[in-house]
Amino acid sequence: MSLLEDVAERDGWRCWVCDEPVDAGMSVNDPRGPSVDSRTADKKAKVTERLAHRACNTRKGAVKVVIAWPDRLHVVEPAPLITVAERLERKGGRELVARCPSEKDAREAADWLVDRFSRLVPGLPVTASVDAGGGQFLVALATSRR
Repeated sequence: MSLLEDVAERDGWRCWVCDEPVDAGMSVNDPRGPSVDSRTADKKAKVTERLAHRACNTRKGAVKVVIAWPDRLHVVEPAPLITVAERLERKGGRELVARCPSEKDAREAADWLVDRFSRLVPGLPVTASVDAGGGQFLVALATSRR
């Protein structure tokens, strides 16, 4: 098995940048085709190779990638997810990641975050909580890893 296939199988054939499926049958030269992202801006990263679409990998270049929050979620001041992932992986604990105008919005954001982190940082057990505060609802991520 090639490095590409090994990485793709481990990542479940999903692009780590945009979180969309990667087609195994697509040419590696096609923008939506598979590629291995082996250059990260963080030299201390534990996962040095991740599956990405060719276009996502090219667009990212050698800079730290920004993981976008979906437009369908109603969040105020969303936290940068790569930074949150790095801190939770390194220190564990709990971190506030967003404020939402309603409890329903906060629960949707919390569900999306738990699902997204399962692929963004495989092996990091993350839970989400929603707390009322200041007329809004706060979404926090937590892990017991230390």
